[in-house]
Amino acid sequence: MDVRLVAATNRDLTEMVNRGEFRTDLYYRLNVFPVLLPPSRERSEDIPALVRHFVEILGRRMGREIEHIPAETMAALSSYQWPGNVRELQNLIERAVILSNDGVLPNPLPTAEAEQHAAIVPGATTLRDSERTLIQKTLEGVGWVIGGPKGAAAKLGLKRTTLIHKMQKLGIARPALQSRENVIGSAPQGPGSFA
Repeated sequence: MDVRLVAATNRDLTEMVNRGEFRTDLYYRLNVFPVLLPPSRERSEDIPALVRHFVEILGRRMGREIEHIPAETMAALSSYQWPGNVRELQNLIERAVILSNDGVLPNPLPTAEAEQHAAIVPGATTLRDSERTLIQKTLEGVGWVIGGPKGAAAKLGLKRTTLIHKMQKLGIARPALQSRENVIGSAPQGPGSFA
């Protein structure tokens, strides 16, 4: 039997051995030919090539053709710190391909407000659930305004018509306001009140 073992980690094993958190004998068995890769945040010049690579592969897999990556989107991706490294990049590009419209890749990076709502996704079990939750929370955050520069479509990096289509597809509708009768019925009736 001819076996080759390849192991990868994002931890500093030398430091872990020194602290007694990793077995010394295992470290030396694994440390035959180490390949050290700097994190993505230290290789910003690689990001455009990786973005194009993932766009091509994921677009083909999903049957979506991305013809244009805006310069602002590429600049934002290149300047992002990538705490999750290449796996985070791949996942965000996959999200952008899913949300793309008219062959243009939207910026998939979270805005400051979206990061505040990052806790909305853990309860979701499918991509459809995650998308529905993200759209609903964004709509709630902007008071159900869909269009305009401060509307949900702009915050999600979508066209207004695309967001409306997604809302219809996912069954998202603005919660009904209390009926006029309920509002009037709960108001105190007395002189000067309107029936």
